[in-house]
Order: sequence, then structure tokens, then C-alpha cells
Amino acid sequence: MANDVLRIESVRIHPGSATREEAMKEAADLLEASGSVTGEYFSAMQQREETVSTYMGNELAIPHGTNETKQAILTSGLSVVRYDGGVDWGGEPVTFVIGIAGKGDEHLEILSQIAILFSEEDDVARLKAASSPEELFEALAGSVNA
Repeated sequence: MANDVLRIESVRIHPGSATREEAMKEAADLLEASGSVTGEYFSAMQQREETVSTYMGNELAIPHGTNETKQAILTSGLSVVRYDGGVDWGGEPVTFVIGIAGKGDEHLEILSQIAILFSEEDDVARLKAASSPEELFEALAGSVNA
């Protein structure tokens, strides 16, 4: 897998809440800022969300584009935003919104790493307890920057 799909500047913590739309926009904007995707990626995320929710359980949502919009991905990348006030994700409570852009088939590998991490309640608790973006980055990077 490509090195460093997650970079410190793509990790944020917000004390408040956001709408699903706002959270997806921020995920897409962070991916765009890191050079992973083009400006089209946000609408690709919206298309995906219309057909299938990207809510994963354990307070996690992983917005990503559709297969038809692969050309919007320049390089594999992740963005991570923690909303301490929560996000109503189509009726499900979400704290972590992880934007995923996977070049080729890399997103499958990235998704499996994240799924493993968020399947452990202790790990989720540790991610929620991180008091700064730096701490949150450190807690995640070991899993995703293989």
C-alpha cells in the first residue's frame, strides 16, 4: 500500500456537530487540499451516499466516491474528522468521518484497516480520548500508514 495515505494536516477535531452534508464537504475538501482528489470528488461522495449509506457502525462513517468517479482521484488519501458534538448520518450517530480516496484497488486495503481499527471498542475509545489532532493522528497512523 502507498505510504502515508494519512497526513497530519488532514486530521481535525471539532467540539461541535455538523450535518452529514457539511461533514462530507469537509472530508472532500481535506482530500482535495492534500492533493488526493479533484473538486469533483464531493459530488462523487454525494452520489455514493444516495445509493448506499457509508455509515459503518461504531460511530464511524467513511464517505467515498463511486466507481464511476475514479477519475476524480489523483492519489490515495484519507481525511479524518472527529465531531465531538456528533453528526446525524441518516439517523445514525457518527463521531468519526473518514474520507477515503483510493487509487485503483487501494481503497479496499485502506477500508479493511479502518474496519479492523473501529471494530475494537477500546481503540474507538482511545481515538475519542485523543485531545489534539496530533494525538488522533498518532493513534491512527500506525494502522493506516502501513
